Amino acid sequence: MWRYTVRRLLQAVPVFIGTTLLIYAMVFALPGDPIQALAGDKPVPENVLRTLRDKYNLDDPLLVQYAKYMWGLVQGDLGENYTGQSVSEMLGGRWAVTAQLAITAWIFELLIGIVLGVWAGLRRGKLADTLVLGGTTLVIAVPVFVIGSLAQILFGLRWQIFPTAGTDDGWPMSYLLPGIVLGSLGLSYVARLTRTGLAENLRADYVRTARAKGLSRTRVVGRHALRNSLIPVVTYLGVDFGNLMGGAIVTEGIFNLPGIGQQVFQSIQLKEGPVVVGAVTVLVLIFLLVSLLVDLLYGIFDPRIRYE
Repeated sequence: MWRYTVRRLLQAVPVFIGTTLLIYAMVFALPGDPIQALAGDKPVPENVLRTLRDKYNLDDPLLVQYAKYMWGLVQGDLGENYTGQSVSEMLGGRWAVTAQLAITAWIFELLIGIVLGVWAGLRRGKLADTLVLGGTTLVIAVPVFVIGSLAQILFGLRWQIFPTAGTDDGWPMSYLLPGIVLGSLGLSYVARLTRTGLAENLRADYVRTARAKGLSRTRVVGRHALRNSLIPVVTYLGVDFGNLMGGAIVTEGIFNLPGIGQQVFQSIQLKEGPVVVGAVTVLVLIFLLVSLLVDLLYGIFDPRIRYE
């Protein structure tokens, strides 16, 4: 296990370098001068322009810029934006908002998705199965901004069950409704994966053998069939956690949550490349760590998997 973990961490290094280099190149290859963009239509003195471009390494070749960025990253420095603010400080408070939103959405799709999937899988071809498949198809088909706006109007304004916007009520109240909206798509996929895996495993030979030995239905389903059915679900949930952290721009906009997604969107509009690169770099690290954790969880859910 330890040898496998170290090997996976070493494999993640070139993936991290390649991904961040690609992101860095894409961000800083955008047309336009970010220094000039700060002044808008006003002219910038040539000496000021040269000083700022030198300060932010904008005249260096791309690989030299990237090498300097990585050297700062190794020291825990994400750099500064073009107004002199620390990127780490700008993102610091927003990470908490996005993390709480992502965790709320992730727990929602984990618990409700697996419950619905088990309910449908045990009743394949019956009314419950039809309801779950039909409901999840509807959620997948409807855009998230429609679901978010509708949920805000009904549950926030009309019925006043949840706060409509902002984080004034703290966690979990301020994050429940946006978390449900953000996690609705993932819930649909989790339910479908669980339902399909469980229905297939219930027809497997080892399940028939367990039933022939006189094991209870609860033990056959819970310990044998469901455990093996959760491997694709774990894979999806691991990847989706990173998606929830980085893909909450629409949800944060609807519910006015000052998170990372909102900051990245604003930084793209303002051409603040260091902020965009810094935020995405941290998201890449989250993706890689969660991917490693998912691989290690395979051996827990399926004892047949060994890391030799």
